[in-house]
Amino acid sequence: MEYRRLGNTGLSVSRICLGCMSYGDPAASVQGSPLRWDWALKEEDARPFFKRAIELGINFFDTANVYSVGASEQVTGRALRDFARREDVVIATKVWGVMRPGPNGGGLSRKAILHEIDASLKRLGTDYVDLYQIHRWDDATPIEETMEALNDVVRMGKARYLGASSMYAWQFAKAQHVAERHGWARFVSMQNHYNLLYREEEREMIPLCRDQGVGLIPWSPLARGYLARAPQAKATKRSETDRFGKTLYAAMSDADQRVIAEVDKVAKSRHVPHAQIALAWLLQNSAVTSPIVGATKMDHLEVAVSALGVSLSKEETAALEALYLPHPTAGFG
Repeated sequence: MEYRRLGNTGLSVSRICLGCMSYGDPAASVQGSPLRWDWALKEEDARPFFKRAIELGINFFDTANVYSVGASEQVTGRALRDFARREDVVIATKVWGVMRPGPNGGGLSRKAILHEIDASLKRLGTDYVDLYQIHRWDDATPIEETMEALNDVVRMGKARYLGASSMYAWQFAKAQHVAERHGWARFVSMQNHYNLLYREEEREMIPLCRDQGVGLIPWSPLARGYLARAPQAKATKRSETDRFGKTLYAAMSDADQRVIAEVDKVAKSRHVPHAQIALAWLLQNSAVTSPIVGATKMDHLEVAVSALGVSLSKEETAALEALYLPHPTAGFG
């Protein structure tokens, strides 16, 4: 395993982060919310993935309060307590998603943040999280209120660092400016939607993060599995039931299909799994700290870690990138 500092911090994280959205309760839901977790593995099936991840040297684990409506945090916390020492792992979770019906059931108000951090810590069974992230932007709450509440979470010792996720670059810059102006804790990481099929982040967000020393930990690095299997491969249970995923990749263009075909070509020429090529492309970007990889089969973990040993040639990289066409913004909501 390789390790890298998260942005400009002194925190070292593994180059592969285990995404824990796939672990929890397939029956979990919140009344009125369209989110479902039908593909999620129950705890007894999820635990071996944490054990194997730690054996492979992975020390970075990402979850969220909303994943399986809290069950993911519970599974993650219990597994890490059993398989690792708390000081050896980096636990990241998120706030923003709707956790219960009612006007204050989600969002980034002071009330929501201070309630949800305590609820997350209880489910995780820990006194602090290493990285506390806002899952999305909250138009209903002034960013000053959000950043002050997050700063208080850090000052209370309930989070070591702060991170953000998908939003416009101007929003991220505004949040960072507000924090700096008041002497509050700033975001050290950006969890953005970034892969070979969605590269809109290269326009503004990635240059901003590179300039400001913010570490990138991309979500959906394999484009909900499209970059991990051959063209025209059979659909998976996740692809059939993931409502949010359908909003990201519902209309696959001819250009998208050509990118997938090029990944297929490079993978076949190297005799390696498709996911290794897609992840190797991300990992060679110096702005990327650690792609967040989900795993519901053990070889998903093995393949992801093996991508660290793949070095793409300039010709292969150029071929993979040449076919891309601009996309509408996706993944912010």
